[in-house]
Amino acid sequence: MQRRLLLTTVLALTALSAGAESPMRPYPSGASRIGGLMNISIVDRTSGAELPIYRHRGEYWVAGRPGARYAIRARNAMGERIMAVMSVDGVNVVTGETAGVGQNGYVFGPRERSDIAGWRKSDSQIAAFEFAAAGNSYASRTGRPDDVGVVGVAMFRERRPEPPPPVVTPYPSRDEYSNSSRERRSEAPPAPSSMGDARAKAAPPAGSAGNADMAAESSASAMARQSAPSPSLGTAHGRRETSYVGKTTFERANSQPDEVIRIRYDSRENLVAAGVIPVPQGWPRPSGPSPFPGSDPGYVPDPPARY
Repeated sequence: MQRRLLLTTVLALTALSAGAESPMRPYPSGASRIGGLMNISIVDRTSGAELPIYRHRGEYWVAGRPGARYAIRARNAMGERIMAVMSVDGVNVVTGETAGVGQNGYVFGPRERSDIAGWRKSDSQIAAFEFAAAGNSYASRTGRPDDVGVVGVAMFRERRPEPPPPVVTPYPSRDEYSNSSRERRSEAPPAPSSMGDARAKAAPPAGSAGNADMAAESSASAMARQSAPSPSLGTAHGRRETSYVGKTTFERANSQPDEVIRIRYDSRENLVAAGVIPVPQGWPRPSGPSPFPGSDPGYVPDPPARY
């Protein structure tokens, strides 16, 4: 049984609430996690490994295997609560709506990590994310095929309560001070008290929240889809699994996300054909059957990229 994070509710007459895209950071090609407020990765649930993330022409890509189940792994890198609105193929993973940043999401506590492994069906069930042919994706089967092949995470900081203004006590005027002094001298001294009363109020700390500027990146979809050697991938509505959530309140510090992560995906064959995944230069394999299929360049290969 997997532990899940909290869904968010908003105490307002607006859509429920985890936009500008954050600037692309120079993560090395082959890294497995990206993100500032939260570390985002895609996990193969069969092997448990985080899939390499390739950067190509301003976009991030992962290679999926048809039929493989996967999860979106998210870890809050901050010491405060962060809300993440997540989408797959342009569909909100919690509500099934065409995704928008003002919708339902997940709330992550400070430094908390969780794997979001499917479409939420109820407070106790999900339908697993599963790589499938684009035509069999949940988005295509529900009439929304235009954005198949992308995972999105929009992150929001939480609004902190503002401290109350300090109480300003005006100084008395000269006449008022003189009169009150004469009155105190004319009065008898008060009787000593056996008990005192001291009270102190601590104002809550002032909160602040950052705001991200909008930055758009060009899409490489046309190139990725041209001359694809295998069918493009989407995310299917997989088998039911047990997964529990609760509900909490969360007020966003800003109406626009503080950070947005976008990761595109397709089959390895298609990403190699599109130039997203580099092909190591080695023995020139001829078309058709090869007489030496086990041959290699004969030199030490480069190690995997660090993340």
